[in-house]
Amino acid sequence: MAYEKPLPVLNEESRPFWEGCKRHALVLQHCEDCGAVIYYPRALCTACHSARLAWRPVSGAGSIYSFTVCHRPAGPAFKDDTPYVVALIDLKEGARLLSNIVTDDPGSVRIGQAVRVVFDDVTDEITLPKFQVVHP
Repeated sequence: MAYEKPLPVLNEESRPFWEGCKRHALVLQHCEDCGAVIYYPRALCTACHSARLAWRPVSGAGSIYSFTVCHRPAGPAFKDDTPYVVALIDLKEGARLLSNIVTDDPGSVRIGQAVRVVFDDVTDEITLPKFQVVHP
C-alpha cells in the first residue's frame, strides 16, 4: 500500500538531516563559530548568522516541551491514526523539534516527560523521526 500522508521535501539544506534519519541517526547542524545547535536545517546559524555549519549526530534524548492530542485527523490520510500526539521536543543538545509521540495511550503523555527518538521507515526513501516516552 502506498504511503498517503505528506512527505518532507528534500533540498540541499535538509538532505543531510533526512539521510541521517534513513540511517536511523539523528543529525543536526552545529555552528562552528558560536556552538549553537540548529533545527530546522538552513544555510545560516540562527544565533550568529555564520555560514560555518557542520552536521553532527545528537543523542535523540530529550523531553516534551508541549503537546496536543489530535482527535480529529489533519486530513483523510490521518484518520486511522486518531487519536495521535503532536509534540514539541526539547533535545538535550538544545534544539527543539516538532514531531509525534508514538504511544498506545495518548492520555498518559505529559509535559516534561523524557523521550527518545525512534525512526519510522515510511517509504523506501523517507524515514521520519518520532519519539517515545522513556519510562524509568
